[in-house]
Amino acid sequence: MELPVRLVVGLGNPGEKYASTRHNVGFDWLDHLADMNRVSFLLETRFRGLCARITQADSDIWLLKPQTYMNASGMSVAAVCRYYKISPEQMLVVHDELDLQPGVIKLKSGGGTGGHNGLKSIVADLSSQAFWRLRIGVGHPGDRNQVVDYVLRSPRKEEAVLIDEAINHSMLVWPLIAKGEFAAAMQQLHTRQPN
Repeated sequence: MELPVRLVVGLGNPGEKYASTRHNVGFDWLDHLADMNRVSFLLETRFRGLCARITQADSDIWLLKPQTYMNASGMSVAAVCRYYKISPEQMLVVHDELDLQPGVIKLKSGGGTGGHNGLKSIVADLSSQAFWRLRIGVGHPGDRNQVVDYVLRSPRKEEAVLIDEAINHSMLVWPLIAKGEFAAAMQQLHTRQPN
């Protein structure tokens, strides 16, 4: 039996200049979820993040956008987990994924960090990889030396459309994720993917 989600973390960098970049699709996803639930984010200085709370299936779920910059996301995440006694298994981290094409979105539990600095920071600060990840494809520049520049730029218009569609589709699957029905969520999410 999987545990229901108690914390959803969207990864990104704070500030206007990063707002529409590939690296900030985790923030974008969380904004969609907050809008859908008609809640707003407030800065919680003790957590170094923007927080909101929604109720799903009679349970409170915290939404967190760390404001520590990507490489230190774990500080913010660990502070929330400690305060609310949330285990890694009760957490979903939403992030950009270079290894998936724009428009592809995948759910998985645990695993490595794939070189993602936000995930590395969370794994280091929680001493655990056992959290769920919602990986939003942003594509790969083709050369690993171009990755930093690539993720800190906005997606091309046609890529942005595909990413938006993927986010909207994943919102339909969100109620299953929230209840911890991950197998059903994965089946629904992974069967509708662009070629």
